[in-house]
Amino acid sequence: MLDQILDSSLALSLKTPILLLILIILEAVLSADNAIALAAIAQGLKKPELQRSALNIGLVVAYVLRMSLILTATWVVKFWQFELLGASYLLWLVFNHFTSEQSEQDDGQGQEFNSLWQTIPLIAVTDLAFSLDSVTTAIALADELWLILAGGTIGVITLRFLAELFIRWLKKYTYLEDAGFITVGFVGLRLLVRVINPELVPPQWLMISAIALVFAWGFSKLNPDYEQAVEITEEPTDDQASKEPEKISS
Repeated sequence: MLDQILDSSLALSLKTPILLLILIILEAVLSADNAIALAAIAQGLKKPELQRSALNIGLVVAYVLRMSLILTATWVVKFWQFELLGASYLLWLVFNHFTSEQSEQDDGQGQEFNSLWQTIPLIAVTDLAFSLDSVTTAIALADELWLILAGGTIGVITLRFLAELFIRWLKKYTYLEDAGFITVGFVGLRLLVRVINPELVPPQWLMISAIALVFAWGFSKLNPDYEQAVEITEEPTDDQASKEPEKISS
């Protein structure tokens, strides 16, 4: 279907911008599970300014690694060991999330980090593991290097803003973090299946549909603690209530 669109005489002169648009859309869609994994890692730092710094520095390192992966992709894809390492790492993240004692004690809020430099390598390596899947998809769609580099650049920029947004949403929605790590598991399993038998890899549309359904569940319930915190901040304090009549009388 995609090949027919790109090979049609009408779209021939627009092939480059069409491919770039497709790569941008794919990067945006496929960045959601990546973003929530990075948000959960950054959330381990309790101060918002440290979270932003971890995302900024971590994604700069991730960008360099992603561009290096794209430039060496024709060599990397010859070695199934890279995809096996990526799959193992992503599945380890999922296993660690659902089995760690810290997750159980904090009701799924994830583990804490004491230092900014503990999170930066995790953010960079996590994005690199996800990139093994997205870069392969990009190479299958486009044969022009600058298009793939442009798509990867836009993907990292999108990821930065999505991750910060997800940090807020993780506090707001009860099931969202679990949903995010389930989708991380999907990506890890997809990489693992591709190592074992590429013919068994599910199509991209099925992957996106499954991720959409899991995220719909993730957004299905508000966190009661978050709602109470919002109500407390909205209610006027005793000092504010006592000052209001004074302002009126004056």
